[in-house]
Amino acid sequence: MIAAIGSYCDARAHGGSWQLRIDDLDPPRTARGAVDAILRCLEAHALQWDGPVVFQSRRSDAYHAALHRLRQAGRVFPCACSRKEIAEIARAGGEGPVYPGTCRDGLPPGRPARALRVRVEDTTIAFDDLLQGRIERHLAREFGDFVLYRADHVYAYHLACVVDDAEEGVDHVVRGADLLDSTSRQIYLQRLLRVPTPRYLHLPVALDASGRKLSKQARARPVDPAQAPAVIGAVAAFLGQRPPADLERSTPAEALRWVVSQWSRERLPATRAIALQDRRFAEAP
Repeated sequence: MIAAIGSYCDARAHGGSWQLRIDDLDPPRTARGAVDAILRCLEAHALQWDGPVVFQSRRSDAYHAALHRLRQAGRVFPCACSRKEIAEIARAGGEGPVYPGTCRDGLPPGRPARALRVRVEDTTIAFDDLLQGRIERHLAREFGDFVLYRADHVYAYHLACVVDDAEEGVDHVVRGADLLDSTSRQIYLQRLLRVPTPRYLHLPVALDASGRKLSKQARARPVDPAQAPAVIGAVAAFLGQRPPADLERSTPAEALRWVVSQWSRERLPATRAIALQDRRFAEAP
């Protein structure tokens, strides 16, 4: 809920719209009922989005067109490597093994393609995050050629986000700092596709007692919609916004209006992660 409430309040405080996008690019891995649970949780917290909900699973034609443009420009190549093969020969990078370029010059004889990768240049991507400051990533050294499309017909998150942001006219992206390493790759794709680059603001993520990001994967308990005003107040406090002690006695809409009216980027903690103290908010469904 931190990213949801934080991005909503930042958008509303600056007169912007707040758009809802469902990352369901890999339908077999999307739990039954998960989308309805997300929508109900957002509504319980008075988080009203603008325009229709965008389901990435229904956007294949747009992603295909972007991928075709990159292929026509010679920016994409087929790769036969499995994750296990890459892990065995590659060194560790920002989010795991760095692709060693095995198939850059063609597929090994008799090996079918398992993915399409974008050819990464020997370049550094730099941007100024509105909270985290100057960020620089050397793509080839830290990530290597990254996947845009898998053989099981799944488009990569990075490509989908770039295409959707461009088509929706997104000019500011506010999200969790756990996605900070994704931004450099998305900016690289934006440049290849010649679409605008939004401004980015990466909010700190909450850590549990063992130092892991609070999430369903870490078995965090779900947010209780019945405690929505308290959750909004707890998130506001986590993000440095100094809510009054009686905010939890408001309605969700009233609590949210207070946070929006008092929202200040200057008070946001300029760090990537904070150990969680308040157990009232954990993870959206």
